[in-house]
Amino acid sequence: EAADEKSPYELLGGDAGVRKLTADFYELMDTLPEAATIRAMHKGDLSTITDKLGTFLIGWLGGPQRYQERFGRVIIPLAHKPFPIGPAERDQWLLCMHGALEKTSLDASMKARLMDSFGRMAEMCRTKD
Repeated sequence: EAADEKSPYELLGGDAGVRKLTADFYELMDTLPEAATIRAMHKGDLSTITDKLGTFLIGWLGGPQRYQERFGRVIIPLAHKPFPIGPAERDQWLLCMHGALEKTSLDASMKARLMDSFGRMAEMCRTKD
């Protein structure tokens, strides 16, 4: 199977690779001063949200669709409606995801494709200007 035929899920190494991406994402959110605003939106311990995002991303990136059976149906923009998310918060989220993707072995083209998709998703979550 050619690399360009593999899903991002497969290219990341399956569940373990996506879970590592998610852990790296939240590690950056937890430690980067530039991400303090979005970190403050997450109460205390990040383990529950890390599990939820990881489960979502596994399916979203082409792996098994387990999110709905574990957590119920999700509509990403509605899930973020209670939070004050503007351009700054969106960009903080994207900064963390970019940093996490940089720690993977994905090629530059796949990283760019994923960042484009994450950018569109993050924009849909905005609740303020």
